[in-house]
Amino acid sequence: MPREPSVRRLRSVTSIRSVAGQMFLMQVFIVLLLVVAAVVALLVQSRSDRYAAARDRSLAAAEAFAHGPGLVATMQGPDPSAVLQPLTEAARKGAQVDFIVVADRNGIRYTHPEPEQIGKKFVGTIDPSLHGLVTVERVHGPLGPEYQVVVPVEDTHGGVVGIVSAGMKVANVSSAINRQLPVVLGAGAVALGLATAGTALVGRRLLRQTRGLGPEEMTRMYEHHDAVLHAVREGVAIVGGDGRVLLANDEARRLLDLPPDAEGRAVTDLGLDPRTTELLLSDSAVTDQVLPVGDRLLAVNNRPTGSGGGPPGSVTTLRDSTELRALAGKAEVARGRLRLLYDASMAIGTTLDVQRTVKELADVASRDFCDYATVDLAEEVLRGEEPQPLAVGAGVELRRVALTGIRDDSPLYPEGKLVRWAGTTPQAAGFVSGRSALVPELATDVGWRTQDVERTQAVLEFGLASLITVPLTARGVLMGIACFWRGRNRGPFEDEDLSVAEELAARAAVSVDNARRFTREHTMAVTLQHSLLPRALPEQSAVEVAYRYLPAQAGVGGDWFDVIPLPGARVALVVGDVVGHGMHAAATMGRLRTAVQNFSTLDLPPDELLGHLDELVAHIDQEAAAAVGELSITGATCLYAIYDPTTATCALARAGHPPPALVHPDGAVELLVLPAGPPLGVGGMPFEATQVRLSPGSSLILYTDGLVEDRTRDIGVGLDTLTAVLARPDRSPQEVCEAVLDVLLPDRQTDDIALLVARTRVLEPDRIAEWEVASTPEAVAQARAEATRRLAEWGLDEAAFVTELVLSELVTNAIRYGTGPIGVRLLYERTLICEVSDTSSTAPHLRYAVAEDEGGRGLFLVAQLTERWGVRYTPEGKIIWAEQFL
Repeated sequence: MPREPSVRRLRSVTSIRSVAGQMFLMQVFIVLLLVVAAVVALLVQSRSDRYAAARDRSLAAAEAFAHGPGLVATMQGPDPSAVLQPLTEAARKGAQVDFIVVADRNGIRYTHPEPEQIGKKFVGTIDPSLHGLVTVERVHGPLGPEYQVVVPVEDTHGGVVGIVSAGMKVANVSSAINRQLPVVLGAGAVALGLATAGTALVGRRLLRQTRGLGPEEMTRMYEHHDAVLHAVREGVAIVGGDGRVLLANDEARRLLDLPPDAEGRAVTDLGLDPRTTELLLSDSAVTDQVLPVGDRLLAVNNRPTGSGGGPPGSVTTLRDSTELRALAGKAEVARGRLRLLYDASMAIGTTLDVQRTVKELADVASRDFCDYATVDLAEEVLRGEEPQPLAVGAGVELRRVALTGIRDDSPLYPEGKLVRWAGTTPQAAGFVSGRSALVPELATDVGWRTQDVERTQAVLEFGLASLITVPLTARGVLMGIACFWRGRNRGPFEDEDLSVAEELAARAAVSVDNARRFTREHTMAVTLQHSLLPRALPEQSAVEVAYRYLPAQAGVGGDWFDVIPLPGARVALVVGDVVGHGMHAAATMGRLRTAVQNFSTLDLPPDELLGHLDELVAHIDQEAAAAVGELSITGATCLYAIYDPTTATCALARAGHPPPALVHPDGAVELLVLPAGPPLGVGGMPFEATQVRLSPGSSLILYTDGLVEDRTRDIGVGLDTLTAVLARPDRSPQEVCEAVLDVLLPDRQTDDIALLVARTRVLEPDRIAEWEVASTPEAVAQARAEATRRLAEWGLDEAAFVTELVLSELVTNAIRYGTGPIGVRLLYERTLICEVSDTSSTAPHLRYAVAEDEGGRGLFLVAQLTERWGVRYTPEGKIIWAEQFL
């Protein structure tokens, strides 16, 4: 029972009705013919081999015995047969030949396997051997058919003394071949069986593939398959593993525009686009992938044929889906518009700069939406103001702020030009009404062409054909107009494009308005700040000064500096920084600068002045706290220095401010070590002043932290860089400012920078006269005489009268109301300064005497005759001074 299925399968395979059966019988017959041919060839070859073996073995035995040592002597001996017979028999058996015969020149045998043949005539050809030749022949000797070889036996002189013949029957050789014949036939039978079994297995596989069909049925099936394949409206292309087209039906040829000889050619040689070629050669499955080919849109499916054990390659089917192109195109356009708006939201409004913002709008639009984009703004917008409303039909003056396009030689108005648009143009109408306009064809738009006949004609000849104008409106403010231009090659704008343009302009308008409002506030803050800073440095002879002030790009801060002349030819140098930015910081800075100037009139030391300034900042904080209901620390830093050119000394104090740098005349640079002190408004610690002696020609550099510190640079690195830049003593203060800013100015300035460079001068000793006066009335005349003499030396005789009068009043006051010792000092620089010092701390007061008063007019006369006068206190007492211009 278990064998029945196998028998049935074998019968099915061997049935001659099926293609599998016919192939089975044909392959078995071919294998059988091959086995028979192999056996016959083996038999023929074996027969030839046994004759050759008999000949070669006989030749070898005869040659060996004929050249044996002592053979010639034995043959010439008295009884050759007795000696040679046993030797030849032994050699015959060893060489496995049938006979070895030794004979003389006459052919008489000396030896033979059959002793009775000894002495008889040798049967065979010996004449060639008597002449030294070897003879090989087939003969029928006494022992039957055989190969025999005759070899001459030569003496030492080359003479032939006899012959040696060896032979072998062919039958003895062929017996070994005959014994191997059964093995050969058995191997052939086994090969035939294996081939039959293998053919049966192949036939079974072919039977499954052909489904037991006969040749006629197979022919009809393939004809029907071919007809269906070329009749369907779906392209089919089969590509082999070597990349060549095995089959392509008519629809595939039409859809892919294949050449007539496509089958058999490599896919890469058919001239298809790279994407189509890649799909046809792909060894991975592809399902309904959309492929544009020419003006068609194909849906492609690809399946590899080798995944299920089949031959390598792939089958590709193609369907014409051109009707989906319109829908896909609309989806692509919508996706492109969304991408454009997304890019615009990311690219527009990156800064609070009006011109940069509209430039970003033009750049985004000209990349994907139009060929050229222009933006025109009202002049007021560029200043941060709001434009005034205009009447309908009025002309509009706008500044061309941005122009971007695919080429740089367009005839459109260039950037920076102030354009007056006629009231009939879409630009003016849009700016006045706030409504967008779409001009599909510029050549037919009369209103636009009235603007500038020559320029509009040049625009048309340049190739621009369509226009969209959109007003830039935000928070009810009309700021400008954005224009989008397209050329003829791109096609005119459509209604959907107008919506996109309006969305672009709306997003940009908000950013432009933010930038405009920031510009307005920034301009106001900068204006306020500059109004609060020194507009010009005052005249003074103590130092040579240069300065730089750079407000922050993002907003003004509270940095300030000042140069304040003080009595006695001295000068005060101030640098400060208010925490924060904006209007509040600028206003606070103005208040502090005013306070410093007011405190400096009191001629206070630096530490005392910072103490008063600290109280002022604390008072400002209290005002702010009362207004908002919570404590608000204003915070500020300040550095205050007083330089005296008569003694070449400088007193400095700082409140949380970076230390000043001192450049010595030899180029050595140091950061002065000053007690830091807390920032102004913090309180709790007193300020300390430090006095430094400066060599003539030294430079004192005061600055704010914005110079040496930013987000990318630590203050320590900034200070090191500053000292390295300053290490050149041969530059003027102006050159020092330029060099410092060239190196330390950051690319993106986020904080204010104030820089003050002061090169010190010294009042020459011959311009200073000082002496002591006794506390007696007679000393007044002596003081007048000494002053007159000094003025004569200086060539100031014309100032002698006023100086005598002033000095008399001041010395008299010191004698009457002060305490000794009394000192007098005259300073001759830009002005003539007269100083009288004593050890009393009581300050005189200006009085207005009535007509009957005998005194009280001294200081009044001093105030009238001099430019200014005052009192300053010293650790030893006070100094009353008066200054007169020369």
